[in-house]
Amino acid sequence: MNIHEYQGKQLLKQYGVAVPQGFVAFSPDQAVEAAEKLQSNVKVVKAQIHAGGRGKAGGVKIARTNEEVRAFANELLGKVLVTHQTGPQGKEVKRLLIEEGSDIEKEYYLGMVLDRSASRVAVIASSEGGMEIEQVAQETPDRIYRETIDPFIGLTPFQARRIAFNIGIPDKLVNKATKFMLGLYQVFVSKDCSIAEINPLVITKGGDVIALDAKLNFDDNALYRNKDILEFRDLDEEDEKEIEASKYGLNYIALEGNIGCMVNGAGLAMATMDIIKTFHGEPANFLDVGGGANKEKVEAAFKLIMSDPHVKGILVNIFGGIMKCDVIAEGIVAATEKIGLNIPLVVRLEGTNVDLGKEILHRSGLNITPASTMAEAAEKIVSLVDQAGGVAK
Repeated sequence: MNIHEYQGKQLLKQYGVAVPQGFVAFSPDQAVEAAEKLQSNVKVVKAQIHAGGRGKAGGVKIARTNEEVRAFANELLGKVLVTHQTGPQGKEVKRLLIEEGSDIEKEYYLGMVLDRSASRVAVIASSEGGMEIEQVAQETPDRIYRETIDPFIGLTPFQARRIAFNIGIPDKLVNKATKFMLGLYQVFVSKDCSIAEINPLVITKGGDVIALDAKLNFDDNALYRNKDILEFRDLDEEDEKEIEASKYGLNYIALEGNIGCMVNGAGLAMATMDIIKTFHGEPANFLDVGGGANKEKVEAAFKLIMSDPHVKGILVNIFGGIMKCDVIAEGIVAATEKIGLNIPLVVRLEGTNVDLGKEILHRSGLNITPASTMAEAAEKIVSLVDQAGGVAK
């Protein structure tokens, strides 16, 4: 789950991490009211969307008067920002962060992520702040410093100081930087973050160490114990189909192809998408119905796929273990009887109650193309969609 920058800074502040003073605004009037509360001569008007690269896309403005704040708010609110992370469709700006300006002396990068290969949190830091860390890694890898954290001990003060020294934090500010890092680590662990990125982390001419920007992502599976984070959820920033999927406990991610996929198990879903591409097709979604789905859940998944106007064919690939093939079949039949089926459908069933599942589909009288293997299923759906109008290449 993603949250906005201003929400991330609210959270960081609770853990003693220094951030600029700022207020959220949903209208030009609120933007001016927020600016009037700030003591600095310079105010920053920041578009709030769940995507990076806002500055390059014109989503960050520097204002020196309240009139400029209003003008920038009028310009940004309702604007569709297109960045390298939004895709060509962009995202509409519906809220702003009005923040005090900072007298920047130097910018740094600080990030915390889960290193899955080591099953530990890794701290990544660099003297090259304000840039994409991938670019820094590619062009100047020697300017990236990495520290792995022992989960039983946590980030220690001596490690934080070592990080500060290695990225060139001035000696007189090392203690402030250490406090900053320890606070950020507490946020990461306490709130089950998957990413905590401060880019840039800045030192000011007045000797402060602050988070000029903040990107926090959270593990969806841990939200049940972080209800305060769940309250930050902005449904306007999420795909409508993904929101609908979450209501039924489905794992769904919209893609740009035209072959809908319904699979049980994340690994099998990934393999299914790969094999579709092997036969020169393009998957329209990742959809994992899980191992314990019932008829209603399967029906909801099928309706979700068919609600996508870009879908020109559907591939159902089920390996029945806990999930029984007859349950999948009943869900498919129920969904298609309600909303109709006018596009190709290929179904591959294997595992528990497979014969019963195939019999249910056969008795339904629906126009379903059976397949025995993944390769056969992928080849058939790509061919059928191609015949019906062409596969996205």
